[in-house]
Amino acid sequence: MKYLIISLFILTFSCNLTYRKPEMNNKLTYLALGDSYTIGESVAENERWPVLLTKNLNNAGIDISAPKIIARTGWTTDELKAKIVSENITQTYDLVSLLIGVNNQYRGRNAEEFRAEFADLLDISIKFAKNNPAHVIVVSIPDWGVTPFASDRNKKEIADQIDLFNAIKKEETEKRGVLFVDITPISRQAVNDKSLIADDGLHPSGKMYQLWVEKITPALLKKLY
Repeated sequence: MKYLIISLFILTFSCNLTYRKPEMNNKLTYLALGDSYTIGESVAENERWPVLLTKNLNNAGIDISAPKIIARTGWTTDELKAKIVSENITQTYDLVSLLIGVNNQYRGRNAEEFRAEFADLLDISIKFAKNNPAHVIVVSIPDWGVTPFASDRNKKEIADQIDLFNAIKKEETEKRGVLFVDITPISRQAVNDKSLIADDGLHPSGKMYQLWVEKITPALLKKLY
């Protein structure tokens, strides 16, 4: 009888317990840093290239969350850095992308000044990526000289300056073992295909961003795995 009472007590106590399975979030995290191209000026949110990239990665079997985007139209390298500092970000991320520099070129900033500020941002990006350069991606500056916005400007001069800034980006990026993806040739296709330009006549359309992502995705997957 004694053992029966003990057994009944244990059974009753067990039935009153509710077992809750711990909630686990194994999604990879993504931080996208940049300017108007990263925030997707003049396109819908679902057409931004970082958003399209996460969609492609998820389709490839990589469970990654929607990107945290720190970007604004018009930002130069120093302005992006100032925002990062003011945000006081302590979190690290599984993937970090950096696309910056067009406004340095547009404002006529010095190329070597750009090198120093870009290199600083790149080092910050690596720190955000848990100090793993393989989890950082740098995207080249597109050529806005081919857009209707630049119809009355010196297109060759713009192209030459953008090529110079991109050469600096590539050199500093590859020096650190970070992936550099050159989407500039894609942007220049807009000379013959105006559907690649957004309605504002300056920024890429969702169609162009999709082309970027189709080039970025396999290069990134190869780097990650």
